[in-house]
Amino acid sequence: MAHQNSPKPTKAERTAAAREKARQMREAQQKREKRNSLLVKGGVVVAVLVIIGVIAAVVITNQRGQIADAGAAPAHGNANGGITITQNGLADTDPVNVDVANIPAPASTEGDVIVPAGVAAAPKGEPANIVMYVDMGCPVCKSFEGQYGEYLTELTSSGDATVEYRVATFLDRVSTTNYSSRAANAVACVADSSPEVFNDYLTQLFAQQPAEGGAGLDNATLTSIAETAGATDVSSCIDDGEFRPWAKFVNQTFSDYQVGGTPTVYVDGQKWDPNTAGDFQQFAKGIIDARA
Repeated sequence: MAHQNSPKPTKAERTAAAREKARQMREAQQKREKRNSLLVKGGVVVAVLVIIGVIAAVVITNQRGQIADAGAAPAHGNANGGITITQNGLADTDPVNVDVANIPAPASTEGDVIVPAGVAAAPKGEPANIVMYVDMGCPVCKSFEGQYGEYLTELTSSGDATVEYRVATFLDRVSTTNYSSRAANAVACVADSSPEVFNDYLTQLFAQQPAEGGAGLDNATLTSIAETAGATDVSSCIDDGEFRPWAKFVNQTFSDYQVGGTPTVYVDGQKWDPNTAGDFQQFAKGIIDARA
């Protein structure tokens, strides 16, 4: 049986076939290159995300975990973690070094009630002793300051009371930049270098308090507010976190004494409970008047 023979392709047909084969090869190569490019880009994106994650982790670690447990208190800072406003300005104190491992013993402990160190009635003939735990990121503290700040200033100006601020930092947990600790450090910086404007700075920081959570005010703004209040030589102290160990110590007292929340206010050792004692000014006035 004879086999059927196919006719040989012409030169033009062979050329066209070669061109088509070349076109198919180019398309296949282009597809491979595109696929490889996407894989490379994807790898770069993943690598960048990993690097960003590592950097963020390092930053957070530096912010949250690298603060020393011990350090110097600011000028006018006492061994209990407070800074006290008196009729004659901030109370003088001896140089103090603090350590979170050495929290002063509480003034008293009765059952579940712990009275922080230094919280007690003032000696007869002395101004009443008001001690306040606040957090610069606390909205309720801002409201308290707005409502009673002038009254507290009247008490210190008249010599009827001293007001000791203990600035806790527990609201760092809702900040992306440890705002409470940075603000507490800034407050300590002002007490240390410009004690005459300490009260004004507290007032302005509360007035310009950012919304709870988020980044809070940056260090440049904390410095600007201080300088507007009249403080000098605070920029490096604020930027360097010079008194962050002090802020850490104060917050440890807040925790160890189970203070629980801010503002927490004691007048001559008596704790103000807004749910039972009502208006703070009336509460304080009753105690102070009874001393006369």
